[in-house]
Amino acid sequence: MLKITLPLITASLLLFWNTSRTDRPQSLPSQRVLIDSLPNGTSWPGELRVTPFTGPELTPSPACLAVAPSGEVFVGVDKMGSLGKKPGQGSIVRLVDSNHDGKLDSHTIFAKVDNPRGILTIGDQVFVLHTVFSKEKGVATGMDLVVFDDKNHDGVADGPSRPLIEHISNPNFLQSRGTDHATNGIRQGIDGWIYISVGDFGFHDAVDRSGKKLTMLGGGIVRVRPDGTEMEVYAHGTRNVYDVAIDPYMNIFTRENTNDGGGWNVRFSHLLQTGEYGYPTLFMHFTDEIIPALVDVGGGSGTGSLFMDDDTWPEKYNRVPMMADWGRNQLYLHRVTSDQASFTQKEEEFIKLPQITDIDVDASGQAYLSAWDGAGYSGNPGKGFVVRAVPKSWSYKPFMEVKKASVEQLVEALKLGSSVARLAAQQELLTRPTASVAPASWTLVTDAAQPLHSRVAALFTYAQSAGSQGIGNLVKLTEDATLREFALKALADRKAWAQQVPLEPFLKALNDPSARVQTAAIIGLGRLGKPEAATALLQVKVPASFVAPAGNTEGPHATPNSAIVPAHLAARALVSLNAVDACVKALGTDQSTLALWALRSMHDPKAVDGIIAAYGKTNDAALKKQMLVTLARLYQKEADYDGSWWWSTRPDTHGPYYKAIAWESSPKVKDFLMKQWQQSGDKAFYADLNSRLRMNIAEWGGQETTVAKEEVKVDLEKIKNKKGQVGESSIEDVMLALEKLKGNATLGKTLFTQQGCIACHSLSRNEPMKGPFMGQIGSIMSRDQIAESILKPNASISQGFATVMITAKGKKSYMGFVTEESASRVVLRDIAGQVYTIKASDIISRKEMENSMMPAGLANALSYEEFASLVTFLSEQKK
Repeated sequence: MLKITLPLITASLLLFWNTSRTDRPQSLPSQRVLIDSLPNGTSWPGELRVTPFTGPELTPSPACLAVAPSGEVFVGVDKMGSLGKKPGQGSIVRLVDSNHDGKLDSHTIFAKVDNPRGILTIGDQVFVLHTVFSKEKGVATGMDLVVFDDKNHDGVADGPSRPLIEHISNPNFLQSRGTDHATNGIRQGIDGWIYISVGDFGFHDAVDRSGKKLTMLGGGIVRVRPDGTEMEVYAHGTRNVYDVAIDPYMNIFTRENTNDGGGWNVRFSHLLQTGEYGYPTLFMHFTDEIIPALVDVGGGSGTGSLFMDDDTWPEKYNRVPMMADWGRNQLYLHRVTSDQASFTQKEEEFIKLPQITDIDVDASGQAYLSAWDGAGYSGNPGKGFVVRAVPKSWSYKPFMEVKKASVEQLVEALKLGSSVARLAAQQELLTRPTASVAPASWTLVTDAAQPLHSRVAALFTYAQSAGSQGIGNLVKLTEDATLREFALKALADRKAWAQQVPLEPFLKALNDPSARVQTAAIIGLGRLGKPEAATALLQVKVPASFVAPAGNTEGPHATPNSAIVPAHLAARALVSLNAVDACVKALGTDQSTLALWALRSMHDPKAVDGIIAAYGKTNDAALKKQMLVTLARLYQKEADYDGSWWWSTRPDTHGPYYKAIAWESSPKVKDFLMKQWQQSGDKAFYADLNSRLRMNIAEWGGQETTVAKEEVKVDLEKIKNKKGQVGESSIEDVMLALEKLKGNATLGKTLFTQQGCIACHSLSRNEPMKGPFMGQIGSIMSRDQIAESILKPNASISQGFATVMITAKGKKSYMGFVTEESASRVVLRDIAGQVYTIKASDIISRKEMENSMMPAGLANALSYEEFASLVTFLSEQKK
């Protein structure tokens, strides 16, 4: 039933990897390459060379990494893991390969931090996102984005960090759960912003360096300037995004970590600014109102991401999002194809590493990948590694020392085929005087002979350097069809000077033949904050795909729908402008659908009064029904988030609100709707509204009252003996419960037999050896590791106990554990305990399987208490 975990032997790993690779793709035996990993646990295309860089002696439990343009690797070591609570076990380790031969030459402990979740290097600075603990009480007080300086380049931070954003995750649930749904990766775009992936813990009153406060219920993407100012929400409604991949044109992609059961799978998405992605309240029954993901890929756990843009890499592996999936032990490629304002995609397996956590690349094309490798939910000092990956045709070419380069040389670097090089050159340019940077970058912007990625990099460099003084030139660029989209983005990018930006280029662009230009214009009009733009926004057409799912059905939340993007963003822009008057005025016109869509989110008495007045002026039955739906939506609103609660790993997904409350116009809405209900012959319509919107109007019927489930209200004592609780819970929830339940070893021994464990595992050396020997499991594995091995049997296969498939002469096939082997024979035992002796000369093929013979879910029928008892019994086996 269980598998034994043995320590990673770094020496054999290094020896084997450095001597055994051939020119063809291959999977390497787990017992020699990565003991304690999946069988066939490492593989990659033949065009690449993947070699070990560090093991757990330097980089145990690597949660994230970042690579400086010059090649130094910064690894976030997190021996606390996602569920651990004891501080003092995290650090940022700096690794240096001084001659770039793929072998580590030196390392330093750059800084001590707890729970590092994101790292970014910019010049002499290293930005880190991590959990902060109280020195007095030793408990988490939040997560901060901080910056360290290393001006003398000795690989050790010059002093304490400086906070840029404080409290950007909910401390209540960091304390009770750990960082499993907290705030995660950080990455910088060519627009200069730092993008922060926020899990669905959300945050309350995060504060940036200007003193600006921000609150976000649930997950999404937040961004901030490198100086810690202008913090703002970029997109909302994701669940547990770990990282973002950003392409040279500021398209942002995520592979979202959502696999906690209940139908929530991993999704690959294109995130658009101001977009609403719906988790959890709109995600199932209000999918007409969200931007859907590009694909649902099933179970997994998305982690680190990178948009590879480096011309030293083979064309087939370049200019593509690379997305790590910890749960599937894979780095995936998502081949994206432009589709109007968004994309379609095709997923493709790329590099396989056991529990891969992150990937990054330097300016020369050296990519580094980190792997958790069975380190468990609470970290492990003996697990984890980092590898380097380069094309076989690759040769090292040093990147310039940007501090010593001239402005002209740095602008020339914006033409390079590496997005990392371009970004590094840009960031250094922004430290130089505007008087020299702005004209030099502008020259490149206007050079039509240069590739688009270089002109776009120069455009954003110019915009950041020139500031408001560059508005006039950016307006001129909107006349250039090639650069119009990016000029509009740059013009609306900084709200500090939005009032100086004219509306005309944006209004004109609403009718552009390019859907991407239209989208940039729509987003920009919402950001500029000028209410007079509302009339033009209301002219955006709503496509036929704007259809609410049928009652009690789940809508298409992971089917690409580029057609909906402009209307969706127009509705969000109207809400941002609080364009109540314009939307009310549009009722009764061909703009009614978009106006009512936007009004659903405008909890303003003028909106309610306006809809009621418009209702009495029209005889259009279909429009009247749309107005009633909108008023019903406005009957309640979402409660202001105070950070005191969380909706747990399996929230109520009915929607449209999670914590619905009444507001000042609720009585007026109810009075009007009750009057219409009394006069209507279609009572079923109102019953459906009551059910769909959870209005709790008893007279209408169709309503089943429910109470929102909150994480803080879970009573472990009440549910610990509930049969089947293990199967109903996420693995994280089971592990958290295990921390608090000791269990009964006597009951555990009984369960060991009842659950069928004894069929595959021996407890005594006197018994026939079957699967992994359990008689000393407690001296090899911790209680947490034993539990995880039961819950995730495929996470790490023990040395010598991988499932083997043998095909032999006579069309015979065998599958099981190899219990004995010599030059002349192989002895195999299957899951039923049957023993087979096979002549070596009869074996035609032999293959290690990627899955454990132990099926997943064997503990699903157990209660928390029973599972704790089983784990306790096994942990006491120390013969």
